[in-house]
Amino acid sequence: MESSRKPDTATAMRALISEARRALPFHLPAAQLCAGPCQGCPKKLLEFIDGELFDWTERLDQGEIPTLGDVSTLGKRCRKIHAVIAKNGLIQPD
Repeated sequence: MESSRKPDTATAMRALISEARRALPFHLPAAQLCAGPCQGCPKKLLEFIDGELFDWTERLDQGEIPTLGDVSTLGKRCRKIHAVIAKNGLIQPD
């Protein structure tokens, strides 16, 4: 019988980073991000979360092991930013 183990926190963090990079519209030009009325600034939010994702990628590459709290915190930030960007009509809501 195989046990269903959860991934370690480093693996979970890498998976979260990968999913965030796929789900958020980092590819959109600034002109499209800033078109029309907005709730929150999608451009600034994407710049912020891009920095967070880059920082964690670097830390993981240097061998740092995130805590479960680190993974949870980054996940919450990604979900909140995704929701704001979806509210602005730049991506489809989940």
